[in-house]
Amino acid sequence: MIHPVPPGTRDVLPEEMRELRELTLRMHAVFDRGGYGEVWTPALEYEEVLRRGDEDAAGAGFKVLDDRGQVLALRSDATIPIARLVANRYAGVAEPLRLCYFAHAYRAVERGSGQAREFLQGGVELIGIGGAQGDAEVIAVVVDALSEAGLRRHRVGLGDGMLYRTLLATVDVPEADWLPLLESLWRRDLVGLAGQVDRLGVGAAARELLVTLPTLRGGPDILDRVDGSLSVAVENLRECHELLTERGVADHVIFDLGLLRELGYYTGTIFEVYDPAVAFALGGGGRYDELLGRFGDPRPACGAGLDVQRVHVAQLEEERLGNGDGQ
Repeated sequence: MIHPVPPGTRDVLPEEMRELRELTLRMHAVFDRGGYGEVWTPALEYEEVLRRGDEDAAGAGFKVLDDRGQVLALRSDATIPIARLVANRYAGVAEPLRLCYFAHAYRAVERGSGQAREFLQGGVELIGIGGAQGDAEVIAVVVDALSEAGLRRHRVGLGDGMLYRTLLATVDVPEADWLPLLESLWRRDLVGLAGQVDRLGVGAAARELLVTLPTLRGGPDILDRVDGSLSVAVENLRECHELLTERGVADHVIFDLGLLRELGYYTGTIFEVYDPAVAFALGGGGRYDELLGRFGDPRPACGAGLDVQRVHVAQLEEERLGNGDGQ
């Protein structure tokens, strides 16, 4: 008899578990060398705490009632719980905080989508260092951790979460009309985006800007093609790339100006991690300078989270391709 497990969850057997343990140890070694201390937060948080961080983070999770009738929710990512932890345990600490974690996260997904409801995340949070300097450090740590884990083809798509929003405001699109366009970008649906832009009835020049910006992808030269109204974000991306060059990891970075992440707390640089050997993202992150202020003292922050099991699949696939199979 086969006893089912909930859709989007799975058992892990000893051989795979040994490989996952080795993978996390390698990644943790890189985090540790970078000065990132490991923390652990509860899998369950009060729903009101998650909602304070991001409305969607609370609404998309799994909920239970405790013995006092309080609504608890399984965390859907580690960033909001760590922001809560920093407010509770590091109030008044002025120097930068470097924190890392390995923990399970839980997300509601559509049946039959093939996505995981429960997955192991490993990541870092850099708190107290703003701008390109902090962005470059986090990206470099992620690139180095994946290299230490055995990946060789991994790349980071780098963009800015405010680019498209700023452009919408610049061409006078009412904020009430933004959501359908942003949802198209979240889904990477550029055809749907063009249709949404056409429905706005904007002029030809504005339409060209709104449709073209998300298609810009490549090396640093593409930044020269961005409208001047977006110069602040563009200069931050340039500086970030220069710092990544100094760290020796810029060859892993590809600018992707159509990149947008669904969580609403991102305020600037965002990135997505992928590997050409597999057809899915390995993780991502970005800058969230306003999140800490929702819980306590406002502080600049940037972080990244990786799906460890997806990293493991990419590692195995790279090894298979490297042996000449499936070319």
